[in-house]
Amino acid sequence: MLKQTMLCLSESRTARALVTHAPFAHRAARRFVAGETIDDAMRAARALNQAGMTVTIDNLGESVESEADARAAADAYLEVLDRIATDGIDGNISVKLTQMGQDIGPEFLHDNVRRILERAAELDIFVRFDMEDSEHTQPTLDFVASLWDEGYEEIGIVLQSYLRRTRDDAASASARSLRVRLCKGAYAEPPTVAFPDKKDVDANYVETMKLLLRDGHYPGIATHDPKMIDAAKAFVAEQGIDTSRFEFQMLYGVRRDLQRQLVKEGYRMRVYLPFGDAWYPYLMRRMAERPANLFFIVGNVLKERRH
Repeated sequence: MLKQTMLCLSESRTARALVTHAPFAHRAARRFVAGETIDDAMRAARALNQAGMTVTIDNLGESVESEADARAAADAYLEVLDRIATDGIDGNISVKLTQMGQDIGPEFLHDNVRRILERAAELDIFVRFDMEDSEHTQPTLDFVASLWDEGYEEIGIVLQSYLRRTRDDAASASARSLRVRLCKGAYAEPPTVAFPDKKDVDANYVETMKLLLRDGHYPGIATHDPKMIDAAKAFVAEQGIDTSRFEFQMLYGVRRDLQRQLVKEGYRMRVYLPFGDAWYPYLMRRMAERPANLFFIVGNVLKERRH
């Protein structure tokens, strides 16, 4: 019931108009979204850099249906890349393929993404391709593999430990020296493709994390879970893995206390930094995909305040 309500609200123009014009909504959104403009993203990125953290910048948007909108999204990323370079930001970008036209057609997608990759290569900026729901998992992996075979090697993917297939996907990525961000995943999926129990998701996270830390190419350990962080710390200490060979990653605005603590301890920390005027559907859909996210966010805010 809650999920369906969230989905309806995310698609309602009336609800969007009411919420996006409400001061409290903007204050809540700004906790987790840098703002609506590239200038907002650059300001947040500079502040994080000054705090000893790197960033990956995400221009919000997904499931684009028109070529014009997909081209416009790519154009925005070209501007982000230029600003990263001219502003001296220590960061890279994260791109969703459905925003680039993945559901429009493979040829269009390739041409649109290639514009971003060519500019990123000129500026020596890494590009990460986000992972969405399980229907897009294999197409995304196939697409990134094809880019790799074309010679684009400063690219990476995201894998989600709640999917049953993820450990095998991580092994394949490691064999290619493809950089992986490992997260738990937040989409609602059937038990045939995803673990329904948190303990199994966590167990798969730890096993996949160990594989990536041991055999992978500079993995991103993306988690706010202290148990997963402690497991990573213990494993790298046991295996003698230097902290320069991986990084922790967290979402903008979530467990900022942990972010600062890890930097203080000498670990590398990258913050996933979203911006854009699509913040309302972004937040609502995250809640709809998995209503537990709502309690997760509220819980982490309360934990940080206690600290």
